[in-house]
Amino acid sequence: MKRRNALTALAIAASLALPALAQAQTINVGVSLSTTGPAASLGIAEKNSIELLPKTLGGLPVNYILLDDASDPSQAAKNARRFIDSDKVDAIIGSTTVPTSLAIAEAATASKTPQVALAPFQPKQIEWVFPLPQSVGVMSSALFEHMKANKIENIAFIGFSDAYGEGWLKDVQKGAAQYGIKVAAVERYARSDQSVTAQTLKLMQSNPQAVFIAASGTPAALPMRALRDRGYKGQFYQTHGVANNDFLRVSGTADEGVVLPTGNVLVSEQLPDSHPSKKPGLDYLKAYEGKHGAGSRSPFGAYAHDAYLVLDKAVTTVAKQNKPGTPEFRTALRDAIEKTNKLPVTHGVITMSPTDHSGFGADGRVLVTIEKNAWKLLK
Repeated sequence: MKRRNALTALAIAASLALPALAQAQTINVGVSLSTTGPAASLGIAEKNSIELLPKTLGGLPVNYILLDDASDPSQAAKNARRFIDSDKVDAIIGSTTVPTSLAIAEAATASKTPQVALAPFQPKQIEWVFPLPQSVGVMSSALFEHMKANKIENIAFIGFSDAYGEGWLKDVQKGAAQYGIKVAAVERYARSDQSVTAQTLKLMQSNPQAVFIAASGTPAALPMRALRDRGYKGQFYQTHGVANNDFLRVSGTADEGVVLPTGNVLVSEQLPDSHPSKKPGLDYLKAYEGKHGAGSRSPFGAYAHDAYLVLDKAVTTVAKQNKPGTPEFRTALRDAIEKTNKLPVTHGVITMSPTDHSGFGADGRVLVTIEKNAWKLLK
């Protein structure tokens, strides 16, 4: 009888311990996205993609803690502090824009928490921060090659008056000097501006062959529409920050012929069958458009999916030796992300290194144009 009672007690204790053990082994990932505010057209696609992710990460249960930062760096910083101090997350995904991602990067670095950002930027300290989208340099070189091939000798620049616009301006000035192209005028505007009349007039006065617009989301259509309304007939160049169908909707007919770089996923069907990104891209699009409708694809949503693929591979390599929720796990996870090698994702093939935390090279970009309000791969 005593032996039976002892076995029963052990069985009860074990059954009570199982939920606690499962909880202890759950990976917590904080996700801060700009699902409202000026960058909402990008952040909503990222949120939709997060909601489609598997319920495991590297074979372990995962809990995604999803918060809106309203496209506001101060709110993104508050979200990051909550993730770190209250939720004890093992990693952070986000945010949608450069300013909000930079705000999170400070907290991630200070707390030694891996951050996979969904906007391209160069953090002050690279160790714990992995800005997933293609770097400005990778994307801009494709644009300058296009300019050279089409005998563009002078351009005007207009971009956001924030870290995104500043990063692109520096790169454009550098690339223009390298390719022998004159930057005839430079103008800036805020993401929330409703008019760029004054800037447009100054750009027109410089009589550029092409206008380079360094903006993202639907606000990037504003200068283009204003210039077309005033009769500008030159070439437009945009960044990969506009590669979503909401941009097509807002820009109307002003987008015809614009040239921009983007990750492969936007035109997955147009890629050759041998391309390593074609299968992961088509798999993602089948799931995303299967839920949200044909044509709902967004490269920004695909960045969120690629962040999952990077974390999934990294967790698989460290989960057996380290316990989630500990500093040791976060350090091992950071190290594993940095060792990502030739991982096919929707946008390209990712290879990280101690000096390159983006991981996308020239094979992670394509040039596209817009014809009759649809994306077309430039051969």
